[in-house]
Amino acid sequence: MDIESIKDPSAIKSLSKQELEYVASDIRSFLIEKLSVTGGHLGPNLGVVELTLALHYCFDSPKDKLIWDVGHQAYVHKILTGRANQFDALRQYKGLCGFPKRDESEHDVWETGHSSTSLSAAMGMATARDIKGTDDNVIAIIGDGALTGGMALEALNHIGHEQKDLIVILNDNEMSIAPNVGALHNVLAKLRTAGKYQKAKEELEMLIKKIPAFGGKLASTAERVKDSLKYLLVSGVFFEEMGFTYLGPVDGHDLDDLMENMKYAKKTSGPVLVHVLTKKGKGYAPAENDAKGTWHGLGPYKIESGEVVKKPGPPSYSGVFSDTLKKIAADDNRIVALTAAMPGGTKLDQFAKAFPERMFDVGIAEQHATTMAGGLATQGLKPVFAVYSTFLQRGYDQVVHDVCRQNLNVVFAIDRAGLVGADGETHQGVFDIAFLRHLPNMVILMPKDENELQHMIYTAIQYDGGPIAVRYPRGNGYGIKMDEELKQIPIGKWDVLRGGSDACILTFGTMIPVAEQAAEELAAQGISVKVVNARSAKPLDDELLFDIAKQNIPILTLEEAAIQGSFGSAVLEFYHDANYHDLTIHRMGIPDRFIEHGSVSQLLEEIGLTTPSVVDKVKLMLPRKRQRA
Repeated sequence: MDIESIKDPSAIKSLSKQELEYVASDIRSFLIEKLSVTGGHLGPNLGVVELTLALHYCFDSPKDKLIWDVGHQAYVHKILTGRANQFDALRQYKGLCGFPKRDESEHDVWETGHSSTSLSAAMGMATARDIKGTDDNVIAIIGDGALTGGMALEALNHIGHEQKDLIVILNDNEMSIAPNVGALHNVLAKLRTAGKYQKAKEELEMLIKKIPAFGGKLASTAERVKDSLKYLLVSGVFFEEMGFTYLGPVDGHDLDDLMENMKYAKKTSGPVLVHVLTKKGKGYAPAENDAKGTWHGLGPYKIESGEVVKKPGPPSYSGVFSDTLKKIAADDNRIVALTAAMPGGTKLDQFAKAFPERMFDVGIAEQHATTMAGGLATQGLKPVFAVYSTFLQRGYDQVVHDVCRQNLNVVFAIDRAGLVGADGETHQGVFDIAFLRHLPNMVILMPKDENELQHMIYTAIQYDGGPIAVRYPRGNGYGIKMDEELKQIPIGKWDVLRGGSDACILTFGTMIPVAEQAAEELAAQGISVKVVNARSAKPLDDELLFDIAKQNIPILTLEEAAIQGSFGSAVLEFYHDANYHDLTIHRMGIPDRFIEHGSVSQLLEEIGLTTPSVVDKVKLMLPRKRQRA
């Protein structure tokens, strides 16, 4: 079967098992070839080929609701729902989204990019189905890593209590992005080896039915015997105690085993959990043998060798953060590091090698990590929670209630701050300034380059005035010379990079090169522009802001962050409260909408955060007589 000829899941429903196995092989070859050019989440998708085929064979999407958790593993679903011919533009600007997207297909019933949401969404859809009186099936597909998220456990508890007809497919590949951690992972490990449980239980039930009834006493004794068998064969049968019918473990690469259990799940009343064992990266040796999470999501690679294509360049911001933290921690035993299942992405895996007893991977549990960091801080330690900007959103109440309210000395190393590109709207790190700036006691810093980043990390470690966030972008620095000796940066003091008398640009981080180039072009037109590295979004540099106001020149704030409520808003508030009502102040930033996927340069062009746009904006702000001159 030509993979690109598949228009919808009906194309596979008449195929034999052998034909389906051929399709599975073709899909793997298709993914390996296409993703070698575009990059993407290869490992997770190679692991769910048979599972996805079985789902679409046994259920009728979109009438039956297939809800993919995170969405890292939805490429095969996209192929079977008629989108294979769009894979050349996967995760490219205006191309196929790397996650489920509701306006992309009627088969994508739930959008996601963060983990642990599928079970709650499924409970909502199953409840709506029952209210409306329809007969569709609701199936949530969740990984063992995502199951460690607190939200998933809350949903399991509610589903088990309500006893809705709902199917949970637990895709257990023993890994999320990094190897899984935690007690729940150990429960799953025991379940993987307990395949005899269901058979033994059924045989016991048949035996009991053959015994003549001697009243309630024998019946209650039989139930106790069944429970004892349960705990003998499966230590702590977690899911059955939560109210689910447990099916498995099922071989996730055996179509017969998968389909048999899915058909049984459809006939079973109440919530059912089908425990499916898969191999991440199945069918491609480099991905199968990946222990570091490299093949979870990656850029282009060479198919024959499995070599990831990397362009040589300066160190990444994440690497500079990690190296700096290791350097400081060697002389400061107070420092402990935390990650929520992202040791590789945040580069804390290097810290873990140097200080294993001071590194904590809590799994996909940002809420827990934030409050744990607060607890560590109360005991005089200096916790550093390295977290992507988009994932810190998941621990927001804990930042407010547990850290800021108690004014605890927690360092938030906010990675991927700003636009991140191909992962798109669920991962763009553009909201953290807006949701942190208004919190009492919070300090927010952002460096202009990798050298300033190392000094900011050192500054944050030395700061004992409460919580402090250092935000830095995805990708590499500029290759500038790194100072050998670390120094503290005065918090709330900005750096004037270029003097000017006609206008002023207040900016920071990734927008500084844009501002400096705009100032150069304006200088060639006879317009003198001051450029300020406003390296602390909170606190502001009050003294410098007053000095700029005395110049009575137009002010432009420029940031790669949400324009609503971020740095520019802080400057407006400052001047309003100081009764400077006659100043000309304009803001440039991320517009009030979610930004889709594409390269960062393409996205900046689309939203107008470019040098030509800044030049035009400054000229527009100048008095007419100044423009004519």
